[in-house]
Amino acid sequence: MIACGVLTGATFGYWYYDKVANGLSTSDALGGAPAAPDGDQNILLMGLDSRKDLNGNPLPKSILEQLHAGASSNVGGYNANTLILLHTSSGGSRATGISIPRDNLVDVPGFGKQKIKEAYGLAKAREEERLVAQGVTDRAELEKSGREAGRRSEIETVRKFLNVPIHHFAEINLAGFYDLANALGGIEVCLKRATKDEYSGADFRAGRQVLNARQSLAFVRQRHQLANGDLDRTRRQQAFLLSAMRKLKTSGTLDKIERGYTLLDAAKRDIVIDNRWNLMDFVDRMKGLAGGKMDFHTLKIKGYGTYRNQSVNIVDLDSIRREVQGILRPAPHPTSSTLHQPRSDGKSEGRKSLGGTGIPCVY
Repeated sequence: MIACGVLTGATFGYWYYDKVANGLSTSDALGGAPAAPDGDQNILLMGLDSRKDLNGNPLPKSILEQLHAGASSNVGGYNANTLILLHTSSGGSRATGISIPRDNLVDVPGFGKQKIKEAYGLAKAREEERLVAQGVTDRAELEKSGREAGRRSEIETVRKFLNVPIHHFAEINLAGFYDLANALGGIEVCLKRATKDEYSGADFRAGRQVLNARQSLAFVRQRHQLANGDLDRTRRQQAFLLSAMRKLKTSGTLDKIERGYTLLDAAKRDIVIDNRWNLMDFVDRMKGLAGGKMDFHTLKIKGYGTYRNQSVNIVDLDSIRREVQGILRPAPHPTSSTLHQPRSDGKSEGRKSLGGTGIPCVY
């Protein structure tokens, strides 16, 4: 979503914006949430691990084959495996992304203690069961209503967990990472060491390299063979977004009209946004961010535990909320893009400059 916003402003301006705005799927899941102010805004980015498209249909076979987790579209459920709160300033001078580890044990309204990623799927299933009990049999109606319930649940769970307002949201499925990398002609990444994992299909050498769409999907999905598991995967997702933004900035999209159309088609297939969102305002805010005025942080965890026979991240709610407020209202800092490196104990190692090319090296 970030990269699509930058592309909109960088290539075709208002004409392209009109095509995007009229083509994207929208949702009213924000409900009675506060209207977005003219100043700073909080945007929740949700990445689903579903093997289905926005209408509940199986993803194309070409993408399912890249998942290395079975060719069935019924695998994966509706977990929000990627959760990033994107905070943008009113003038678009800077943005801050806060990644929420998917296995954090939190209070999910109506469901008690659950992993934060499960708020979407639990609410979706409950809503569909309610409708079926009322006699609804149309699969399209069940899918649409179920997903709206899932979005409302995930948004409310994150809002209460972080104790911040959420003004907009965007949802993207697994195919979105694949389509974005494919449309951009590959994504440059940097790995600190070689890694291979049969579950995700990852097979990467150490150092800088350009990944094709299949490899990019494996890059953002891998968690096995990584020292910090999901925490390292979260940082890879951050690195993917930063690399995609820089690719848009440096590749010269104006002379590549077909790339713009490819990204437009991908956005229509893969993304849902709230129906209050003025995308042109978002574009204006994000234009300068491809140049590097962006930070990413991963929320700290207190430790690891087991809950209902599942591995979970233990968090201190008060500490998390203080951390978020400190990130959203920071002291002055350098303008280069940064990532916060998670450690095996869940603590942050602090801000690190990405250096020359702005492509961070990750595990």
